[in-house]
Amino acid sequence: MLLGSFIVPHPPLIIPEIGKGEEGKIQKTIDSYHEIAKKIAALKPDTIVLISPHSIMYSDYFHISPGKSARGNFGRFGASKVSFQAEYDEEFAEALEATAERNGLEAGTLGEKDPSLDHGTMVPLYFINQYYTDYQLVRIGLSGLSLTDHYRLGKYITNTAEKLDRRIVLVASGDLSHKLKKDGPYGFAEEGLQFDREITQAMKQSDFLTFMEFHPDFYEAAAECGLRSFIIMAGALDGKSVKANFLSYEGPFGVGYAICEYQIVGIDESRHFDQIFNEKQRKIAKELQKNEDAYVHLARLSIESFITTGKYLKLPENLPEEMTSKRAGVFVSLKKHGSLRGCIGTIAPVTSNIANEIIRNAVSAAVEDPRFPPVTKDELEELVYSVDVLGEPEPIESMDELDVVRYGVIVTSGRKRGLLLPNLEGVDTVQKQVEIARKKAGIYDNEKFTLERFEVVRHKA
Repeated sequence: MLLGSFIVPHPPLIIPEIGKGEEGKIQKTIDSYHEIAKKIAALKPDTIVLISPHSIMYSDYFHISPGKSARGNFGRFGASKVSFQAEYDEEFAEALEATAERNGLEAGTLGEKDPSLDHGTMVPLYFINQYYTDYQLVRIGLSGLSLTDHYRLGKYITNTAEKLDRRIVLVASGDLSHKLKKDGPYGFAEEGLQFDREITQAMKQSDFLTFMEFHPDFYEAAAECGLRSFIIMAGALDGKSVKANFLSYEGPFGVGYAICEYQIVGIDESRHFDQIFNEKQRKIAKELQKNEDAYVHLARLSIESFITTGKYLKLPENLPEEMTSKRAGVFVSLKKHGSLRGCIGTIAPVTSNIANEIIRNAVSAAVEDPRFPPVTKDELEELVYSVDVLGEPEPIESMDELDVVRYGVIVTSGRKRGLLLPNLEGVDTVQKQVEIARKKAGIYDNEKFTLERFEVVRHKA
């Protein structure tokens, strides 16, 4: 059974051999760490499940550390004598992997690149081990999968503990924003301050729905590393009534550190936050559908037809004349819960008209984008679409002729060619726009390239 859950940070400088006196500037965090370590010791768990953003991470897979044990030290931070030996709960890891597999969630013990303990794991263990060592460890990394998949993993952790009759605590290791100060190691962003205010308030109120509703552009701009850890923890507490004990928050070095304890006090069927979140997202997508134009409507129908029947949509009648008489390159983009779910397009037309271009590229975006698994039938109600119709590209001499809002860019070097659409969230400089397009094409820094620009007509609900 799950005995309790804890949100903790992992600044290496909190270790005296690393901080060399600087750790005194986050004394509240140190004091809170000792307090929660004592509470974990009082709970006497058989197993500590620790979620670390700095363990092995894959875009489409949760990595659960395999084997009987692992070692680690703070050598990369100049304190190699501070070392750790962790005994793994192999039975729990294997049972969790099996549970995930049965439920279609990509998680398991394959693909370990480095067995060493990471600092996101070792910092919490540094404090816990001072008070309690009679436990086994399960170490789990994050992934590029959706926030709802992270929540699902948390649910399976609790289910696994119950099936094995294992007494566990869950430790969600993660820092908040890394952009709180101009003189900090990562600089300053207003989103950083706002993120820390909002997420600490949500922690205090046990408001895990807020964790899931942060927009990707917002938390990426804040440069946080703990949100997905916290959502896995929220999933482990699914359907439970909890009491929050918010111990501390500090950020003197430009990175936010929060410590919060969650005590389980009963059952609460209103706290199935994945169900609440998914239902809200379906309602948002349904409302957007009411405002979609013919371009977006055709993209959606094309994907829904292909996913449900396996066949391409036949060209509908009564489409606007420009969709059936004109030819152009088209990009179709899909988003789910604010995050990109697929994007495929053609720089120049390859079909007879724009409508057929949309049908072809919409299906490709749904099932052929190599960055994502194919869209499933269950996802259709939650997808939001946009269609970009490209104007004719024109050669330019330099980046001075670009504008990230008005123009997309095509970067070419020999047979390598990369494109980036204009007016994309998070792409706010020409240099960044060209760099991303160059990387998409696999063009190295020392390779010469030429530039083209183009305008688009963007259709979205």
